[in-house]
Amino acid sequence: MNIDLIRQDTKGLSDNKIFFNNAGSSLMPKVVVESMIDYLQQEEQFGGYEVANRNAKLLEQFYEETAKLINTKSSNIAFATSATEAYAKALSSIIFKEGDCIITTVDDYISNQITFISLQKKLNVKIIRTKNLSDNELDLEDLENLIKQHHPKLVAVTHIPTNSGLIQNIEGVGKICRQYGILYLVDACQTVGQMSVDVEKIDCDFLTATGRKFMRGPRGTGFLYVADRILEQNFAPILLDSRGADWTEYNDYELFKTAKRFEHWENSCASIIGFTEAIRYANTIGLDSIENYNKKLAEKLRGNLQNAGFKIQDKGNHLSSIITFCGPDGDLENIQRVLKEHNVFSSVTYKNSALIDFTNKNVNGIVRLSPHYFNTMEEIETVSEILKNSLK
Repeated sequence: MNIDLIRQDTKGLSDNKIFFNNAGSSLMPKVVVESMIDYLQQEEQFGGYEVANRNAKLLEQFYEETAKLINTKSSNIAFATSATEAYAKALSSIIFKEGDCIITTVDDYISNQITFISLQKKLNVKIIRTKNLSDNELDLEDLENLIKQHHPKLVAVTHIPTNSGLIQNIEGVGKICRQYGILYLVDACQTVGQMSVDVEKIDCDFLTATGRKFMRGPRGTGFLYVADRILEQNFAPILLDSRGADWTEYNDYELFKTAKRFEHWENSCASIIGFTEAIRYANTIGLDSIENYNKKLAEKLRGNLQNAGFKIQDKGNHLSSIITFCGPDGDLENIQRVLKEHNVFSSVTYKNSALIDFTNKNVNGIVRLSPHYFNTMEEIETVSEILKNSLK
């Protein structure tokens, strides 16, 4: 990777900030912003419908680039306005009945957990969470036993929790789900753009992702992957519109064949264009290269902070480019203040966003640093030294 060129492409780095909040909302490459401005200026002159018709082939490139990103076909991809919308669309295509069971993990994303609880309250769906092993890895033996015992409607796993650097073993889960014929939904919101993702290896039925995090796309973008076996069984969101089906009779419709049935007719075409450029940018660099570089940055930062005396809260054998920590006495406020004073962009997660995980870790919150491939090893050392000095 040409880091100098990548940094030149990132205008947000020009004002002496150190940007370590890519797990929240990253900095877009200038080609993303320029493409969106150009598209909006066309809409200003000719109107949205005319411009969409003129750019039909360009808009289709979203599906091609996204398919390339996760090793699938363009027909398996649907655009979404967020990972949460994609997740909701996937869940709404599953007809849950009273007494059905969802198996998830203690590390699943807060919005997903709240959605499951909502299904529990409204439809009396059971929520069962798998155990973690002593090293914080998923207990796949426990998962298999739970599947045998409860025959769940769905298994849902967040690949990388937003509150921890943990990378969960989603491929291992996929093998078990396929063995027992269980629907499998993966939240890859913090994964896509940070590291290689291959849906053929994961063997999931649905996978959701966002544009604004490690993908470096605009807010209001995301995507949903839907496996062929799901499309062939006519799964579709409970609330369809003309993007999802053809109105064939007064009281009937025929579903469209591709994952676009999970979209709605009205979307921001400018956002799709921008997101396409962000995906193309990552594909051009190569996710293997991005993953390898990110791993070096994260390992160095995590090691420096631990050596300085901070309490690292990332537990697991495989850790990502999300580094979570607090002060020796659990302090967050002083760390936040020091980082802000030095123009270091970070974020904080509190207990209500990771209730089970933080209760188990006996912490009330963490500071989260999430470097990405436009960051340098020099920035890692600078931030490490800033934080080290804050303990003196």
